Amino acid sequence: MDFVPILATAIATSTPLVFASVGETFSERAGVINLSAEGTIMLSAMTGFAAARATDSLLVGFAAAALTGVAVALIVAFGSITLQKSQIAIGFVLALLGADLSSVLGNPFVRVPGPTVPELSIPVLRDIPVLGPLLFRGDALVYASYLLVIGSTIYFYGTRAGLLLRATGEKPTSAYVRGANVSRIRYAYTLLGGALMGIAGAAFSLDFKAGWSHRHTAGYGWIALAIVIFGGWHPAKVAAGAYLFGILQSVATVAQSAIPQVPTQVFGVAPFALMIGVLVVTSRRRAGGTAE
Repeated sequence: MDFVPILATAIATSTPLVFASVGETFSERAGVINLSAEGTIMLSAMTGFAAARATDSLLVGFAAAALTGVAVALIVAFGSITLQKSQIAIGFVLALLGADLSSVLGNPFVRVPGPTVPELSIPVLRDIPVLGPLLFRGDALVYASYLLVIGSTIYFYGTRAGLLLRATGEKPTSAYVRGANVSRIRYAYTLLGGALMGIAGAAFSLDFKAGWSHRHTAGYGWIALAIVIFGGWHPAKVAAGAYLFGILQSVATVAQSAIPQVPTQVFGVAPFALMIGVLVVTSRRRAGGTAE
């Protein structure tokens, strides 16, 4: 069996999760847990697709999706930072609300054709054995996700602003004493995280799961939240978790074709169950290591 196509598909289809998970990492590193990811991604997928179809512009679609993510994140930030209410409660309610709103408002766009992101292979690099098909035969979103992971990792651990971000989330009192406006920083990174989640939603409906249908991205928001924990709030490790989930999905698709007698529903939910299992195992190992 040739594993290169399977891995290439896994990397490509993991792109929305990379955006969503890195976005949540920014927010949580600043000290705000945005549990609205499920609703944000779903609502952004709908608004992005609707805007792109109405204007026949992918750029407008992604901008609309990003603004949707920012709007939801603003509610989370206002409720948790300004009003000092429970982040968990606010995020959970918004997750449910966003999912339901996407179904109500997106009903006219169910299973109608729309624009999609075109393929963009990189000349010369695409012909490199193994690496070419894996990394350089995707589209603009795939390449943007590479830059996001590399750039955010450098930002977190190689810049003064990244140090301030981590200090704001881990030791807000110390950051405040050093002159940082903790509330403003938390607002900024929560909104940035929301924008990236919005882009993740549009990446689904305008690229990797092109089109719109009810519950179009169901489950991916919760998986993104789990991946952030799995990756230890480190952008590169978080991205690795997203790619692992993509590999599990690709393997499940291949297994479904190889074992047709097994119900298709089993393979549909298998990647989610396996990812949760991996999360549990790694969490126990970390807890054991800490105890020692």
